[in-house]
Amino acid sequence: MNLKKMCCALGLLPALLIAQTTVTVDTNNPGSQINKNIYGQFMEHLGRGIYEGVWVDDDSNIPNTNGYRNDVVQALRELKVPLLRWPGGCFADQYHWQDGIGPRDQRPKGVNTTWGGVIEPNSFGTHEFLNFAEMLDAEVYVNGNLGTGSPKEMAQWLEYMTSESDSTLANMRRQNGRDKPWRVHYFAIGNESWGCGGSMSPEYYGNLYKHFATFLKTPANNRPVLIASGGYDHHLDWTEHLSSLEQNFAYRLEAIGHHYYTLPTGDWDKKGSATAFPEREWISTLSRTLAMKDILEQNLAILEKNDPQNKIGFYVDEWGTWYDVSQGDPGFLYQQNSIRDALVAALNLNLFHQHAERVQMSNIAQMVNVLQAMILTDQEKMLLTPTYHVFRMHNVFQDATYLPVSLTGNPEYTLEEYSIPKVSASAARDNSGKVWVTVVNTHPRESETVEMAGKYSSLVGEVLSADKMDAHNSFGAPNAVAPVEFKSTASGGKLRFKLPAKSVLVAELK
Repeated sequence: MNLKKMCCALGLLPALLIAQTTVTVDTNNPGSQINKNIYGQFMEHLGRGIYEGVWVDDDSNIPNTNGYRNDVVQALRELKVPLLRWPGGCFADQYHWQDGIGPRDQRPKGVNTTWGGVIEPNSFGTHEFLNFAEMLDAEVYVNGNLGTGSPKEMAQWLEYMTSESDSTLANMRRQNGRDKPWRVHYFAIGNESWGCGGSMSPEYYGNLYKHFATFLKTPANNRPVLIASGGYDHHLDWTEHLSSLEQNFAYRLEAIGHHYYTLPTGDWDKKGSATAFPEREWISTLSRTLAMKDILEQNLAILEKNDPQNKIGFYVDEWGTWYDVSQGDPGFLYQQNSIRDALVAALNLNLFHQHAERVQMSNIAQMVNVLQAMILTDQEKMLLTPTYHVFRMHNVFQDATYLPVSLTGNPEYTLEEYSIPKVSASAARDNSGKVWVTVVNTHPRESETVEMAGKYSSLVGEVLSADKMDAHNSFGAPNAVAPVEFKSTASGGKLRFKLPAKSVLVAELK
């Protein structure tokens, strides 16, 4: 490799090159803490998301510990998963928690009428989920059954999980192998109540929320944040109504969920392919995912109006890409995951960082084998997706303090009717005082010369990129898309570097 090519590989450029985009990090006016749960994960009884993906039973030939597959657990530990949402999703509103406790060989089997009509063995239930979260040192988000459940069933589930008393339910938990209560950090009353959770109006749901929440009582030292099932896409009526409900001592409403999925075409009947797509669907996907900006700003404006004391959080508890099913049962929502998905993840994380005061949680859909997954498995085989690498690279932003970022220059990337900023960036200071920056180049073919404004000597981190727009990891080539080290050193008082096409950079500014 000649010197010029070597310099480019390392992000090193002579100072005389003129920067196309200048990134300025305002270290003097820090913003809110970036809640670690912005990096939350979502696991639902859907396809191979849990069964095979996480849980294989303890008699499986796949290496496991007490039924949890070892390779997936290790990968998730390295990801530093801060939060797990379970059991759904749409599945939550048909899930009856008492079916998933007791000896596994005696649990009733049901039909998963939401996802594929397959048998639900209930071998992964309350104990398996909460113990799994403890293995990962992750907080938990339990989604209660509003659609086909009752206030009594929901209240009893919370008692089973959290009670320290000598009650029948607490003793049932002890008989099933768990002496001390689990910590339940978040609890949602229903899911997508506008659709699969009951086809409700915001007004009808609001009354049900107050009804159910009144009876959800736990020990004072183990009170979960209560989450209302909110709206979706650009619909604002759910946030408007729920945030204006009159609060009283009998119930709490501490957060509102919201769902938004990115479809290349915007057409649910023909969403687009996860691979082998044209550049038009590259830019349409990124353009549609950047609609999250308007969704956040519009919903947060409503919260500022109705809740100026900032008591209600805004949780994007389902988000990610949704393509036409790649293979297998259409109800299993299995799809490939390419460098395009990595950019979708990074762009959304930048937006969540910017609104960290209210956006205190998000849950990408979903963790393993479903939609925009971190991990894909094929029986005993496992691979890490480009989205996994983005989340792992971004670990440094968990609980860091947001630093405002401004961009100048930053040409538009334009194709046909679509036009988006070529560069996206955000920054934060971690608890040790280090300043981190993440920069995304959305253009699939052109690199970008970036300058970091200020007196920085170097930038050291990792970059994720690929040669093709649909480059992805397969079981035959599991490391086709993987991050590499990246370093740039200031020259002539300027810290400039070349950001590869279709790339995500995470690095420390020194």
